[in-house]
Amino acid sequence: MSRIVAGIHRGRRLNMPKGKDVRPTTDRMRERLFSMLMHSRYPDIIDARVADLYAGTGALGLEALSRGAAHTTFVEKARSSVDTINSNIALLKLEKETKVISGSARTLPKSSTPFDFIFMDPPYRQGHVTPTLESILDSNWLAEGGVIICELAADDDSIFPDALDLIDERTQGQQRIVFLMRKNTEG
Repeated sequence: MSRIVAGIHRGRRLNMPKGKDVRPTTDRMRERLFSMLMHSRYPDIIDARVADLYAGTGALGLEALSRGAAHTTFVEKARSSVDTINSNIALLKLEKETKVISGSARTLPKSSTPFDFIFMDPPYRQGHVTPTLESILDSNWLAEGGVIICELAADDDSIFPDALDLIDERTQGQQRIVFLMRKNTEG
């Protein structure tokens, strides 16, 4: 079971896809993650544009909307997860604040309006991290001052593109969360 942790939809249960292919971010980790994002080094979640890549149930993007984000775009390849995301959007009546892209986060379409927060939770140890980060940068998905929050296995040794700085990371059990921002190229 997964639920919205805080905000206007606090306590609402989310639908889950059948099977064991989805590994949703735990409620506890989501609460910890959003608490960290309250730090002044990060953009304000209120009215933010959010992307949720490898979205699964959509819990991270829906949590952001519940906490005041203006828009979330979900990217998910698995048909059952896309159906679940759409059902959770309908459950919370958030159709106007969302967009769902059925496809791979490794090959993102160009974005005319970049995102303030990009959550990515790819399958562990399958080589998705680096190509997805490169796709984010190449496709104009990351806003100036925006942050990428990536969940990966604690022992994942993925290489981050040179254009990104690792600004924070936390490990909890078998998972690690990294916070990445575009390097400051000014003087």
